[in-house]
Amino acid sequence: MTEKEKMLLGEIYFANDKQLAEERNKAKKLLHKLNVTEYLMNGKSRAILRELLPNSHKRLYIEPPFHCDYGYNIHSGENVYFNVNCVVLDTMKVTIGNNVFFAPGVHIYTATHPLDALERRTVEFSKPVTIGNDCWIGGNSVICPGVTIGAGCVIGAGSVVTKDIPENSLAVGNPARVIRKLNEKILSKS
Repeated sequence: MTEKEKMLLGEIYFANDKQLAEERNKAKKLLHKLNVTEYLMNGKSRAILRELLPNSHKRLYIEPPFHCDYGYNIHSGENVYFNVNCVVLDTMKVTIGNNVFFAPGVHIYTATHPLDALERRTVEFSKPVTIGNDCWIGGNSVICPGVTIGAGCVIGAGSVVTKDIPENSLAVGNPARVIRKLNEKILSKS
């Protein structure tokens, strides 16, 4: 089994494998064009995004700068918006629904590392991330490996999402915790 196959299956793999390094370099060259050469969303930027993110809907808007590892592991629906300074470490599949908005500085991580210090020097592994339809992820939030965020959720700014969030929830904090369901009415105290 190749290191790429191991990576995509969530098994321990050697990240500095030649094939993986070449694929990351290809992504970095495309990101340089997006983040430096073009920097504005225009026809050239959209062509770069189609090549960088072949598994994402064409109605995807990214406000540069943007960073990712490979790009091809990002699967997004339509009407997805990434504001400035977002990072997606896509060593495994990142699934993003329709109508999802990412505020500035959101980080999504699928890559993780062994707890053993010696093992961590040479290998890593990945866990997928899934974000449902109609979510809003607040600025500078971090979504950790293996997390699923249900449809209709709002993640408050600065949150660190370490566990699954059920649909239609407002979650905030570090670690993020659900503070209420969004379909519940808030009664004002009079």
